[in-house]
Amino acid sequence: MPRLVLALMLAGCLSAASLAENIERLIASSPAARTAFWGIRMVDLASGKTLYEANPDHFFVPASNTKLFTTAMALTRLGPDFTFRTRVVADGPPDAEGRIHGDLRLVGGGDPNLSARAVPYRIGPATGNATGNPLAAIEDLADQVAARGVKRIEGDVVGDDTWYVWEPYAVGWSIDDPRSDDGPAISALTLNDNTLTLNIRPGVAVGDPAVLALNPPVEYYLLENRVRTVAAEGDRRVRMERIPGSRDVRLWGTLPLRDRGQEMLLGIEDPALYAAAALRQALEERGIAVAGSVRTRHLYPDQATEPAPAPAEDPGLELASRTSAPLLEDLRITDKVSQNLHAELALRAVGRARRGIGSFDAAREEEKAFLAEAGIETGAYNLLDGSGLSRLNLVTPAAVVKLLRYMYDSPARDNWISLLPVGGQDGTLATRFGDGAAAGHIHAKTGSLSHVSALSGYAEKPGGQWVAFSILVNNYNGSAAEVRGVMDGICSLIMEQGLRP
Repeated sequence: MPRLVLALMLAGCLSAASLAENIERLIASSPAARTAFWGIRMVDLASGKTLYEANPDHFFVPASNTKLFTTAMALTRLGPDFTFRTRVVADGPPDAEGRIHGDLRLVGGGDPNLSARAVPYRIGPATGNATGNPLAAIEDLADQVAARGVKRIEGDVVGDDTWYVWEPYAVGWSIDDPRSDDGPAISALTLNDNTLTLNIRPGVAVGDPAVLALNPPVEYYLLENRVRTVAAEGDRRVRMERIPGSRDVRLWGTLPLRDRGQEMLLGIEDPALYAAAALRQALEERGIAVAGSVRTRHLYPDQATEPAPAPAEDPGLELASRTSAPLLEDLRITDKVSQNLHAELALRAVGRARRGIGSFDAAREEEKAFLAEAGIETGAYNLLDGSGLSRLNLVTPAAVVKLLRYMYDSPARDNWISLLPVGGQDGTLATRFGDGAAAGHIHAKTGSLSHVSALSGYAEKPGGQWVAFSILVNNYNGSAAEVRGVMDGICSLIMEQGLRP
């Protein structure tokens, strides 16, 4: 919604009317908003007084507001200084000629940031700051292996992600989600957010096939290229098909001469295999020969049934390792830019640390215990993933506000609030709220799916007064931007009106 239109709507709302009347008038002023299903609760954190509510105990698909539950639990259960380790191990040291007799294992420990992303989080576009070398972590590990005098691997390079159970996709995800960076496979061995970028550029002459390049430059998918170069005035139209479970990618369409080309993000089908391939490539670039192939080692659900614990850390000889940045920094990335994969990894990290098994079921049981401590009954939510991609997730606005109040009153308050996007400043709220009263004073998590929009968090009012709020909108069939504009307008009303209903 254009800011001028929103300003005029708010001007019409602000009057001697109550907060409730102004909110309802604002919703009614928008065709897209007034036909949607709204759930709202707002609570003054000092007094505990409910300032406004609409359908607070009804269920809504929360989209990425699910991440509030995941990151709150991870911060509370694991602590801000929790770290992840990635290791390269072998059965024994290299012999006198530098040979490793047997396999070399790249063992994932759940680190989400073996990537080019800047850590700690820096204020920037909502997509985050992933601008460096996506293979830097792998190359560092390869350098360490080379420094140990290794010259040849007689066996395979094995990507081992058994730290978490191999459950790559969550219940209720769309079949399209794993194709891109929205829902790549979940693995304890994660490289470059388990995605690769396919750059597609026109050839040098009409009729030439398009030129393809991968970033990171690691061969993984079998690419069938049917994209052709056409005259400069031709259509720019490229299509891609990848069937889940397959490593075959088919591309077709046209690109005009001298066109800027197109980039496509592809989710990686088996991240552990991809990471093993990247390590093998890095080793060979350093003159270390690999006699075998690349393969994976997974822990399947039937091998990790409770109460049997997950395998301990690989007991082999450690040749290289990396320790992640503190968990707090990754949770900040997760909420600020709404990183789906990182939320799923945090969920499984809690299950692994608290229940001995890095599975969704173990994490869900721990989540139930955590939310019970927050005063949230199991009947107030149905959460089937950690990120909010699942269309089967359900929460009530009342449950979200209970979580927000619990975290506000907890010792983790400052760290917790620091995870959330800030209106008009960073993350997914960088371009919202403009320079009005709410800019810089709304700390909230966004959420978006088709026909779903969500915004839950805190309004920091002048004088140090804080309001916890949850706004969940489902079943709208108009402009998503218009619905978000109304949600932002409601936040502005919180800031501009007194703390009275």
